[in-house]
Amino acid sequence: MKIYTKTGDKGQTSLIGGRVFKDDVRVEAYGTIDEANSFVGKAVTELDAEKFADILADLEAIQHELFDAGGDLANVSSRREWKLDTKAVEQLEKRIDELMEEAPELERFILPGGSPAAATLHIARTVTRRAERQTVALAKLDAELPGTPQQYLNRLSDYLFACARVVNARQNISDVEYIRSAKVFHTNKKSKDE
Repeated sequence: MKIYTKTGDKGQTSLIGGRVFKDDVRVEAYGTIDEANSFVGKAVTELDAEKFADILADLEAIQHELFDAGGDLANVSSRREWKLDTKAVEQLEKRIDELMEEAPELERFILPGGSPAAATLHIARTVTRRAERQTVALAKLDAELPGTPQQYLNRLSDYLFACARVVNARQNISDVEYIRSAKVFHTNKKSKDE
């Protein structure tokens, strides 16, 4: 089986139920989701299976959910069925809360980086934010598009931030604070007087 079809040689690509130019906002959105998914996959290759078993399970589920989100954005058929479920958003929220409990206290912005896996997760986070912005632009043009992909991408970027911090913490690598940052995050720890 040949993987090239030559059908896109004139600048168009197939969707589920139609064709558009490859620079269409819809293609940009689901293409950026694919890019984020690739960075998530790269992070998987950089994580120790024993130390990060819980995170690796998260990331595998996320990769499947990103395919679901991309498929939903690529669907322009007259009878649309959506794959991405709000349960995926709820699961991300649960995991964000758990990871933020494990991560060291945070008051200021941090520089993306640390271990190779954490740096890759930060790249995935920023690409996810771009995918979210493009999904917002697409939603303005497609009133039938469900809000779930946009919500999912919003939560996913938060998850990837928390995940990168925990990956560094489990390897005893400190996050580097942005030196000109004001205190922008509130700590969860209670003061000694309470």
